[in-house]
Amino acid sequence: MSKVLHSAPKIASNEGVLDALTAALGDMVVASKEEHGEIVLTIARDRIEDALRDLRDNHEYQQLMEIAGADYPDREERFEVVYMLLSLTKNHRIMAKVSAAESTPVPTVTTLWPNAGWLEREVFDMYGVIFDGNTDLRRILTDYGFEGHPFRKDFPLTGYVELRYSEEEKRVVYEPVELPQDLRQFDFMSPWEGAEYILPGDEKAEGEGDAKA
Repeated sequence: MSKVLHSAPKIASNEGVLDALTAALGDMVVASKEEHGEIVLTIARDRIEDALRDLRDNHEYQQLMEIAGADYPDREERFEVVYMLLSLTKNHRIMAKVSAAESTPVPTVTTLWPNAGWLEREVFDMYGVIFDGNTDLRRILTDYGFEGHPFRKDFPLTGYVELRYSEEEKRVVYEPVELPQDLRQFDFMSPWEGAEYILPGDEKAEGEGDAKA
């Protein structure tokens, strides 16, 4: 019996792909570059649905792998929403991204990929980005009643409230964050402080050793 061998799809090169996609998308593209071996297309926010549809239907980027957020508080539009696409036929990935402010909604792409619903909910939950047209835009990782968006750069590391189980009330209760004083003592020493060698960043331990000597 003869065996049928299926070869893996040839990995597409970035050479020429960036220029071809930029030309094909036209004025939908605000900027384009290759960075760290990845093609990155910055798309006009109000055209993101059209651009991703074109990439899916006409350029074989069939799968939406992820939607991620990023926060740059010093920018006028502080948020970036990044869409990561995969072409199964080309074995190639690209990233498209848009910028947004707290008051500027991003068009949903649930019209293109059903899995975008949960991914947009995560970006909304973590960053507070609003996705216009997402009919189920609610928190997905944090608890009901959670205040704020924990991946924003200005969100406090301790959070705003803490929860515990109350034996008296027989339920979980929320309380203002209180840090015991012993948790405020930081000496930034490495757990390997007692080693005979100094790890990078442990110059403090080295300096103290010299002082004691």
